[in-house]
Amino acid sequence: MIRNLKKDESIKILESNYIGNLSYIYRDRPYVVPITYFFDTKNNVIIGYSSEGHKIRAMRKNVSVSLGVSEVDSVNSWNSVLAQGTFKELSGSDAKAQLHIFSLGVKDLIINKEHRKLDFISEFSSKIYKDDLPIVFQIRVDEITGKIRRN
Repeated sequence: MIRNLKKDESIKILESNYIGNLSYIYRDRPYVVPITYFFDTKNNVIIGYSSEGHKIRAMRKNVSVSLGVSEVDSVNSWNSVLAQGTFKELSGSDAKAQLHIFSLGVKDLIINKEHRKLDFISEFSSKIYKDDLPIVFQIRVDEITGKIRRN
């Protein structure tokens, strides 16, 4: 049986994961790329970062984006969420603060969900204190929908 998820069920899936597929438009073509993200439920924003490149240039031109997150156990057991929203590039102390929230949030998800060590988390910490920060961005979530299938 497939059914629509309630809004709170969709939010739970978005906040309990950290890998999603970012969708954006560039030169009138759709693109989908995997990203690591953190969903700040308190502020209703998805936090991410990237180096300068294709996806950042595209989102600067067209700020309407979406993030898809799926949890798949089998063809008959899955959850899928689509969060649609607006891209906003951050800078300065705002970017540093959001990157810090991102790194702590992803770290907690991995520790609590996957029960594994985080040797790579120092990579995030070092980025917070460097002068050449990656491009940190938020996606303000305007709409979230989801589906579930269970047999």
